[in-house]
Amino acid sequence: VQLQASGGGLVQAGGSLRLSCAASGFTFSSYDVAWFRQAPGKDREFMAGITWSGRNTYYGDSLKGRFTISRDNAKKVAYLQMNNLKPDDTAVYYCASALRFNTATLKSQYEYDYWGQGTLVTVSS
Repeated sequence: VQLQASGGGLVQAGGSLRLSCAASGFTFSSYDVAWFRQAPGKDREFMAGITWSGRNTYYGDSLKGRFTISRDNAKKVAYLQMNNLKPDDTAVYYCASALRFNTATLKSQYEYDYWGQGTLVTVSS
């Protein structure tokens, strides 16, 4: 079982990045997926979640519409499109999956079974 996050890098404030999360070793299309981030010295923070079908999406309160989560089950990949990036978005971004997350607790990292290794996003001012 593996989740491989990629697409991070250095970007100027106001710029965009698209992160990818490639899955292997399990039936990706049966799993809900989420993105979290963790900045130095801070707790891991929920960014966005998407159900197995892609029909329902959920977002962290702090995003204000700047990020969009999506998935392509045929390619076994989930995405996080990040626009209008700010220096406070600097963090390591992780993707995670759960067979069926509970919408009441999907923002908790303990809801998820599998985790990717993280990809670093650095936003310069």
